[in-house]
Amino acid sequence: MKSIFRSVTSAAIIVGTIGGCATVRQQDLDAWVGVPVNALEIHPLFLTMPMYRTQTESGIETRNYVNGQEVEQCFTRMGAHRNDSKYVSHSAFTSCSESRIVCNNIFYIQGGKVIRYAPTGDCFTNETVRPQIGYLAPKPLGH
Repeated sequence: MKSIFRSVTSAAIIVGTIGGCATVRQQDLDAWVGVPVNALEIHPLFLTMPMYRTQTESGIETRNYVNGQEVEQCFTRMGAHRNDSKYVSHSAFTSCSESRIVCNNIFYIQGGKVIRYAPTGDCFTNETVRPQIGYLAPKPLGH
């Protein structure tokens, strides 16, 4: 039982540490304000995520780029310990939990430009979410 407790405690510490380091930085959000919407359409990170688009009655488009992952953790304790350091396997006890970690990268767009970027959920930002230097769509050849 001590082994299971240690495993659960270790997992809780790791998750807490990772969660404590994950932050949304305002400068990463501000970098999108005023940027043409085509920067989202060609951004290498957001291209890898499913996107859901809606339109409000006032004409504001919202795009949600969903970044999510299923997480499953299982802890198993098998057998009974004998004095000669060998295990006698009579049964196994396994405890599992499953959850989904999701970040909704929500962009508000009006007049063809991003007016707000609002990541919601289990999110963090860094330089990789910012618009790319050459974010404008390439011009067609011959023009």
